Amino acid sequence: MDKVVEAVEKSKKEWDEAYAKTQEHINAIENYGKSRTEENNKNQNSLQRLNALAQDGLAVLNSLQFNLDLLAPQLPTVEEIQSATSLLESWRKQYQNLRSSLRNANLQAKANMRKTAQEERELLLGGGEESTIRRRNLQTKAGMTSAAESITESLRRTRQLMVQEVERSASTLMTFEESTGVLKKAESEYKGHRSLLMRTRNLLSTMQRQDVIDRLILIAGFFLFSCAVLYVVSKRIGLLKLQRTVTAAIRAGMVRQAANAPQAVEDVINAAQFHDNAVPNLEIPLGQPVRDEL
Repeated sequence: MDKVVEAVEKSKKEWDEAYAKTQEHINAIENYGKSRTEENNKNQNSLQRLNALAQDGLAVLNSLQFNLDLLAPQLPTVEEIQSATSLLESWRKQYQNLRSSLRNANLQAKANMRKTAQEERELLLGGGEESTIRRRNLQTKAGMTSAAESITESLRRTRQLMVQEVERSASTLMTFEESTGVLKKAESEYKGHRSLLMRTRNLLSTMQRQDVIDRLILIAGFFLFSCAVLYVVSKRIGLLKLQRTVTAAIRAGMVRQAANAPQAVEDVINAAQFHDNAVPNLEIPLGQPVRDEL
């Protein structure tokens, strides 16, 4: 059987026992003060003690309600949870009925005591030896009852404080257990995320290294491109200078030749005049074709 189910069954048994005892105490309070005989008064508990026992019983019932309220949501099946919830509602109604019965029983006990006191007063006011003996017994019993009631009240308060401390300790222990469960769950989740964080860190390191490598490659490529551009530009500037130089030289040569050409023609004509035998006079008959020796 599940531990929660066992705890619920145990709470049910304790509820039945505490409810029966509390009902007995309430009935005793309701019947308090009806008997006037000395033997019944000796065996009878005081009203304060009966009220203290009834209050203790109500405190136990309230604690059992609190335990069932905590255990009900932890039951394994939905049917058991619903049954525990309905049982808790019935317990609450019974608890309220007991409190109402306790108030009515106290009112009835006060009425009984007033009635009994009236009868005792009438008996004491009467004459005779029986009245004297009864007065002495009442005085002795009143002192003993007062001392016993004070001791009982002190013990009741002590017990009530102990019950409250036990309930507070139980609630604190349950809180610690819940906190421990939450911490264990958080630890397991942290362990699960730890591997993910390690992988993420490794990926970030790899990306940073790749970013540095890409930057170096870009810088090297830009440097090489700049060198190539400078080289091409320098070559183009040198070729232009050479072309300009050649063009200027060609133009200067052509101008020089043009200036020297008329003087050369004139020298040739003069040479031809002074040297008639330089080119022989050939008589070529008309109609005969001329052959080019070249």
